[in-house]
Amino acid sequence: MKRSVLLAAAVVLAAGLAGCAAKGQEPDKGRQAEESQESLEEIVELMLWTYPIGNWANSTNVASLLSSFHRSYPNIHISVEFLDYHDGDQRVDEAIASGQLPDLVFEGPERLVADWGSRGVMADLSELWDTELAKEIYEPVQAACKHANGEYYIFPICMGTHCMAINYGLFREAGALKYIDEETHTWSTEDFIHAVKALTSYGQERVGAVYCGGQGGDQGTRALVNNLYSGTFTDDEHTRYTANSRENIRALKLLYDLEGICFEPDMVGSDEIAQFASGQLAMAFCWNVSMELNQIVMNPELDIEIFPMAFPTDDGQPNLQGGIWGMGIFDYGDEKKVQAAKTFIRFITENEAQYTKAVQASGYWPVRDVEHIYENDILMNEYSVFIQYMGDYYQITPGWAKTRTAWWQMLQEIGRGGEVEAAVSQFVSKANEAAKQH
Repeated sequence: MKRSVLLAAAVVLAAGLAGCAAKGQEPDKGRQAEESQESLEEIVELMLWTYPIGNWANSTNVASLLSSFHRSYPNIHISVEFLDYHDGDQRVDEAIASGQLPDLVFEGPERLVADWGSRGVMADLSELWDTELAKEIYEPVQAACKHANGEYYIFPICMGTHCMAINYGLFREAGALKYIDEETHTWSTEDFIHAVKALTSYGQERVGAVYCGGQGGDQGTRALVNNLYSGTFTDDEHTRYTANSRENIRALKLLYDLEGICFEPDMVGSDEIAQFASGQLAMAFCWNVSMELNQIVMNPELDIEIFPMAFPTDDGQPNLQGGIWGMGIFDYGDEKKVQAAKTFIRFITENEAQYTKAVQASGYWPVRDVEHIYENDILMNEYSVFIQYMGDYYQITPGWAKTRTAWWQMLQEIGRGGEVEAAVSQFVSKANEAAKQH
């Protein structure tokens, strides 16, 4: 049986689990009752903007998640608009400029904390963190959600790690499977080089693409460069950018010179995924479990064997780009709306059954220990191996938004044949100038 068929079965299992109530800690009944009484006094209309995080991009799934809340709080009405990563940030920027902000937003600390929080448009959620349940959230996640000023602008729901993927069947035919460790899903930089050469010798001209047409999926290209020779992107304190290290320059030169790896100035992550799924590329650098789920749903005729991999590294210790996603509240002076929005966040995070559904809808993992959330799920169990490889969450470094733009522009310059050291130096200069402005 092809692996894609097995994974389709896993999707069905995951969907079935989403309807099951998990056992565990229940919310504060007294506080919920008090909030329910308050909610009867007047109708509060809220708007939630959500980025495409798993099935949080699906209107039917989100409606199902909201229905339980609306039953418990009939006078708090939540409407939803769905953003994408192509123009979502622009929409938020326009909303900030016009003062026509939504109330709730579902995304990650790099936006809610490092960007919008630094711009003073987010509500402080510290009171949501002042609970015993919040103390169970993993420490690295807590750290990523806290602004340098001590305030919290996001309450996390789920987490995951980005990885890459290979066309397993093509690797087998090219004799390249010997270069990967199938048990740990890891490989060395030298093995990566050997695999690319084996694939090109087999006749696969386009093995992998360094896509740089925009910021979509840029976590993949950053992780690829940083892992090849154990480079870093920022300092440990997340105050400045260090991507102009000798290790990263060496990695970029390798990628540019390696036959079979192409710099694509008009391609973004979603384009790379589509070409990988269609067999045009032998590997994808923009990947995670959500990508595979989406491919199974969107491409029922998917005819490749997908095998997820950590990025190749020279020291045997992959450092994968982590993802954290949660709820934030835009604050424009309406305290009733802020409190109603906090009520919604408490509802989906403090009630174990609702929290389980919210996490499963994301297609990622909980930010605290929740047992058996993906029991019997073949796909999620396979991808759980990558959680142990989660690296530094540097996306909260000041100037992050401008840094992301400067990154893909740098890759374009290198792809055009520009001198690597100069391009990287210019990138770091722009990034650190942006960091100083915060």
